[in-house]
Amino acid sequence: MDIAACYEISFLEIGTDREHVHFLGQCVPSYRPTQSVRIIKSLTAREVLRRVPSVKKQLWGGAFWTAGYDVCTVGQQGSEAQIREYGAKQGRVKEYTQLYPQQLRLI
Repeated sequence: MDIAACYEISFLEIGTDREHVHFLGQCVPSYRPTQSVRIIKSLTAREVLRRVPSVKKQLWGGAFWTAGYDVCTVGQQGSEAQIREYGAKQGRVKEYTQLYPQQLRLI
């Protein structure tokens, strides 16, 4: 699934941590931020479970993502550069990974 092509959502920065992920994304203004989150969570869960079916056995209640999330817009919480830097600093612990959008085939 190519989220960028189908939904006009692109990822500028992705940082992972122990139990959460930080995305810096860009989407068309016709999407509400909550709508963008719903699309991203739905499509990424579907793709991960398709590629790695054994993950489903490890999930509590079968849900890939929790119901919670935090979303803010650039300008509301800082400049794009500040938010990008925050995402890039995630995953500094050895077992976590800093991902770059081009590394992920689903975006």
